[in-house]
Amino acid sequence: MKIMTHVDEVKEFLKTREDGTLIHRESMTLEFKESFNFAGLADYYRDFAAFANNKGGYLVYGVKDRPRRELIGLTAKSKEQCDKLDPEGVAGHLLEDFSSHINWEFNTFELDGKNYAYFYVAEAKEKPVICKKDEGDNLKEGEIYFRYTGRTQRIRYTELEDIIKARLEEQNKQWMDMLTKFGKTGPANAAILDMDKRTLSTNEPQVLVVDEDLVERIKFIKEGEFVEKEGAPTLKLVGDVTPINKLEVVKHEKVNPLNEYPLSATELAKQVQEKSGMQQRNVWQIIKDKRLKENKDYAYYNFRYKKQADDYLRTGRVPQTVPSIYKLAAVDYIIKAANG
Repeated sequence: MKIMTHVDEVKEFLKTREDGTLIHRESMTLEFKESFNFAGLADYYRDFAAFANNKGGYLVYGVKDRPRRELIGLTAKSKEQCDKLDPEGVAGHLLEDFSSHINWEFNTFELDGKNYAYFYVAEAKEKPVICKKDEGDNLKEGEIYFRYTGRTQRIRYTELEDIIKARLEEQNKQWMDMLTKFGKTGPANAAILDMDKRTLSTNEPQVLVVDEDLVERIKFIKEGEFVEKEGAPTLKLVGDVTPINKLEVVKHEKVNPLNEYPLSATELAKQVQEKSGMQQRNVWQIIKDKRLKENKDYAYYNFRYKKQADDYLRTGRVPQTVPSIYKLAAVDYIIKAANG
């Protein structure tokens, strides 16, 4: 069975009747746009947040919705704007504008000799996604946007109450699952692994301090299993375990990359512009040409969670939604590169 990709889904949305009109209408998961341009990004981000707060959805460009729904394709100018879109810039804006992570994908494709583009936005794992700052007339600090049938608007009381209830129910479920496991194990045999502090604590006075490298290799807390063998309870460990006869406490200082790489992509572009007058699109081009994102002397991939980092180590590909953060030295490097 063929697995449907996002491009396949969008092409399904673009099927037409014999008279050339589209079969599909705009909905809670679908929005049509005639053209794509950078000036409309704040408006697009509003739709991003609205889709993320509901069930996710698609923004499809190159489709005329009124007075009749028909395929017109992207103009040469719109296609050029799409080709210049910098995923890192979008990811940086979204992190600055909204309270929760928004997972998205952008792509262009050709259909019957015409060019089209789309954004796919996934349903947010942490709702509600709240606007953190004013951005023109489209984004207002403190507002929550929601996707209704065929339109994006501020969320209404009913939908917001549903989101809050669902969040509380999920938290209660997690607590109940944990308490059930504690109940089966018994407080005398249970321990808590704090992934941030790297400590494993029990109801006894002793606390085991676990090295960060070992924490990354221990799988039994989240992925392991308890087994019974000859009546003796046994914990199956995945990873290397070396017995020791004394507890060695080592102070582990976790380095915050934000201290070394304090600039977001937009902040970097702004500082370059202030010092040299360079346009933002030229900044993105130099970052791309010089492969600056891959150079740890100037940039660092700001992974939001462990799976993103693991996928990068496994495949060598950085997810589109992962932004880079930059050192202050990157400002002078870009200006110098622009001057040859």
